[in-house]
Order: sequence, then structure tokens, then C-alpha cells
Amino acid sequence: MTVTLAVVGAGQRGTLYARLAHELGAKVVAVAEPDAAARARFVAEHGLAPGVTFGDWRDLFSRPRLADAVAICTQDRDHVAPAVAAAAAGYDLLVEKPMATDEQGAEAIVAAVREAGVISGVCHVLRFTAYTQRLKALVTRGAIGRIVSVQHLEPIGWWHFAHSFVRGNWRREADTSPMLAQKSVHDIDWIGHIVDEPVTRVASFGSLLEFRPENAPAGAAGRCLDCAVRGTCPFDAVRLYQGFLNDPDYHDWPVTVVTPDPTPASLAAALREGPYGECVYAGHNDVVDHQVVTLEFPSGANATFSAVAFTEMAHRKTRLFGTRGWLEGDGMTITVHDFVTDTYQRLDTNTPGVASGHGGGDEGLMRAFLRAVAERDQSAISSDVAASLDSLRVVWAAERARHAGTVETIV
Repeated sequence: MTVTLAVVGAGQRGTLYARLAHELGAKVVAVAEPDAAARARFVAEHGLAPGVTFGDWRDLFSRPRLADAVAICTQDRDHVAPAVAAAAAGYDLLVEKPMATDEQGAEAIVAAVREAGVISGVCHVLRFTAYTQRLKALVTRGAIGRIVSVQHLEPIGWWHFAHSFVRGNWRREADTSPMLAQKSVHDIDWIGHIVDEPVTRVASFGSLLEFRPENAPAGAAGRCLDCAVRGTCPFDAVRLYQGFLNDPDYHDWPVTVVTPDPTPASLAAALREGPYGECVYAGHNDVVDHQVVTLEFPSGANATFSAVAFTEMAHRKTRLFGTRGWLEGDGMTITVHDFVTDTYQRLDTNTPGVASGHGGGDEGLMRAFLRAVAERDQSAISSDVAASLDSLRVVWAAERARHAGTVETIV
């Protein structure tokens, strides 16, 4: 069976998922995207006819069903309405994370999926890497005994945080959602997936520490192009984005977010006029730049999660402590220490030829979703909308705890 896919939202993620679906044998047959330029690029890549391209997702779902499935890749606050409409129209459903920005919206999607009986998946891509699958298998077979404690770090990367969460689309909670929901719901979901227990209690601490007007260096200007202290600033947009222009690892992202025409001239114009050339200390952002979350599970096991802006750009790093051993992983390699034999085993999970996005998780997610749709088997993709709702409830509890200084119980 060749799965057919429609895409709502032809930005970075929608374009990526459509490309991966095509490479994995699916056929992209329709798109809804309000931005005419982005829609035109998507249409050209997939050879779509005018009758299956839409400026508004409502027009797509008012038609008889055009595809087996739809990927909802709009901005965070715009997921719920098209997801509910897609399920009601009979489309199997893939939703970018966070599935919704509040509990009511997430519950509406879960209810719509259940009522329609469609396949669902949420893009918690960390579940679908070869690394996670190997680590999960080790834990399941008891390689370290029962899990007692977890330490998990998300090193966001100094320039990545400045790009996405200070200058970019996710810089203000009111426009999107808290950083923990935007970025780190991946990690909250991953920890729950590995421990395989529901979270019972949550505490959290975090703040916006650095990227504030009062921390601007003396002589800083409103734009990096005009700044006298660029040479000593680690967040200089000119140096960062010019360096990415000819770097094959970063040419598509993040440069194409700054300008769809990644040339020196267009980049200079974007840095002069757009948000990506603004000083990181201008005060246009309010999401936290560091956060710690503590989780407790019914068994008595616990976990700590840290998200930090001021790091290298790297894979997540994790330590799991069990009753018979412990393991340490960095997104590619896993080291297991067996207490019985007092020996160490090092496992390399890097898979040559697998697409690199999120350590292969982007491709793994799409492969799982297409299989679930083709075989009518929800179990083929573990991150369904109900599982995502459970993860989001932990995120929202953590945010309540952070703001109120409380320990939140999840019923």
C-alpha cells in the first residue's frame, strides 16, 4: 500500500516530514499553507496541482478526503482546530509537538481521534532513534535491574537557544508556550517512555537569567550589524549566520529560517530588517533559559531533567541508576556497568545511512507512522495522542510548580 499524505503547514517541519515521507515511499498529495511563497516552494518540490493546494486548512478539510493521512505542522497554538477537523474528516493524524498549548486543546484532539477511530501520532521524535530503542531494550530486559534514579540533560546550545528562543518564533510564552512545552516536552516524554511509569509528583525551578536588557554589554546596539562589541559577544548574529552560509550541516537550517534565499546579500538584508539580527539583550523574549524538573514515580524512583541554553550544540546526555547496574548515554553511545561482574560494555548505536535529524528520530518517526497507517496498527507508533497528553500534563504541572514554588501531584 502506498500511503498518501497531506500537509498542513509548509514551514521547516512540514517540509521536512513531507520530504521524509516521500523518501520512504509515501506520496505527498496536498498542502495547506497560508504563506504564498512557502506554499509555492512546497508545491514545486512535490509537483502538486492547483486543485490540491490551499491557503487555508479549512478549505482542505471541506473537500472529500484527499489523502490517507495528514501531518499538522502549524505553529504551536494553531494545532488543535485543524487536528480536530482532520480526525473528523477521517484522516489518520500526525501532529507536531507540542500537541496543544493547554489541556483543553489536547483533550479535544484525543477525543476527536477516539471518536473517529483514526491512527494518531505525535512527533516525539526522540522515541524513534536507534539509540533510544537500544537503551529501552536494555532497560526492559533488566540490564541494570530496577530503575532507581535518572539524570537527563538537554544541552540546547548557546546559538540554538538565541536563534529559536530569543530571536525566533518561540521567544514569548504568550505567542507559543513555555520553553518546557516547546522544546523539552521531547525530554519529559522520553523519560516517561524509558521508566515506563506515570509521573505522580513534580517540582521545577527555572528563570530567564541572561537574556535581559540589564545584562547587555556596555556599548551594545539594538542590532548586531551596528554593534561595537560584536567581537566579544558569543551571540553575534552576523558571525553566526555568515558562518552557517557555506556549512552543509546548517545551510538548510537555521539559515533558511532567517531568509528563504540564503545568499550573503539576502542574509545581510534579513539581519538589518528582521528579528534574527536583533540584539539578544533587547528584551523581546521571556521564556526561561535554564530549567530543572524533578519527577517522582509510583515505584519510588525519581528523575531530574535539566534544560540549559549555555552549552555546546549536542545530543542529550543521560545516566540511569538501577539496582544491578547503571548506564550512561549521549544519544549515540551507551555504556553499561554491570554490578555482578563489575564489567563495562560500550555500545555504539550510530546507524550509517540513516537521516541525521534528531539522531535519526525524524526518519524513525515517519517510518513508524507510515507503517501504522499502512497496516492499520496503532501499536506501530508508540507516541499516540493519548501518550502525548500524559507527557503534556507533566509539563503543565511542572510549570505550575515553577511559578508557584509548589510540588504538584498528578492524579
